[in-house]
Amino acid sequence: MSRAADVPAAPRPSRRRSDRDPLHDDAPAPGKPARRRTDREPTGERRQQRARDPEARRRALAVAALEVISESGIGRTTHRAVAARADLPLGATTYYFPTLDDLIAAGLQLAAADQQADLAIWAERLRGTDDVPAAVAGLIAEYVTDRQRAQMECELYVAAGRDPALRPLATAWLTGMHDLLEPHFGAAATRDLVALFDGVTLQALITGRDVDAGALTATIRRLTAAR
Repeated sequence: MSRAADVPAAPRPSRRRSDRDPLHDDAPAPGKPARRRTDREPTGERRQQRARDPEARRRALAVAALEVISESGIGRTTHRAVAARADLPLGATTYYFPTLDDLIAAGLQLAAADQQADLAIWAERLRGTDDVPAAVAGLIAEYVTDRQRAQMECELYVAAGRDPALRPLATAWLTGMHDLLEPHFGAAATRDLVALFDGVTLQALITGRDVDAGALTATIRRLTAAR
């Protein structure tokens, strides 16, 4: 099964000596008035902690990007929206992720890592049950209850369809699902189950209805009965 560590990291911008970290640029540029502090900017201990830890700032921006993507979609994700969500200045966002593609990739990378963590947990649950079809149905129904996360992962699929650089993030989920289910159901039935998973997720997001775990269990039993 693919692990979170296998997910490719988003590219990091090179830093030149002349580059200035916007979070340290409190003094105004010559000839310009001092920048007014706003309620959305990190202050006190929180700002000092981020100033000491560039990786914490990068992660905060990636998490914020993921939240904006899940709520608004990739098409409406901007540096400004992510900066506001992360409670950081706009200049920090463009400093760590110079292009919008870099920023979106960082958010989607976190989504892919979460997917891999889910797969590891699901593998443990399937190993501990005597009724695998019912357990798989329960996992799918439980997954769809977090609609924001399911929506975000659908965004990852759509983005990967357009951008070849993002496809390894999406295919890692598909590979992980096959690795999870194939030992229990065989290769042919697993292909059907992965397609069923995707279809159920999309229908739940479109209709807003919860998944009927009992009906889904019956469907999984029919799909896997030939084994």
